[in-house]
Amino acid sequence: MSDQNRIQLNVRIAKETADMLEEIVEYYQENTKLGRIYKGDVLTDIIEKSHGLMEKQKAIQKRKY
Repeated sequence: MSDQNRIQLNVRIAKETADMLEEIVEYYQENTKLGRIYKGDVLTDIIEKSHGLMEKQKAIQKRKY
């Protein structure tokens, strides 16, 4: 993805959350064949997966009504 399609987010998170992110990044690094894994890549993956789950839940809720 080119830099033109990316934005920088500056956020404050708890140290415990940052430690969990580091652990997740290490896990991705050990279990993927993609080469170097960056925090931004991991966060993107987590957000995309969470968004997909949210959309499925919204669709299920709409069908109920």
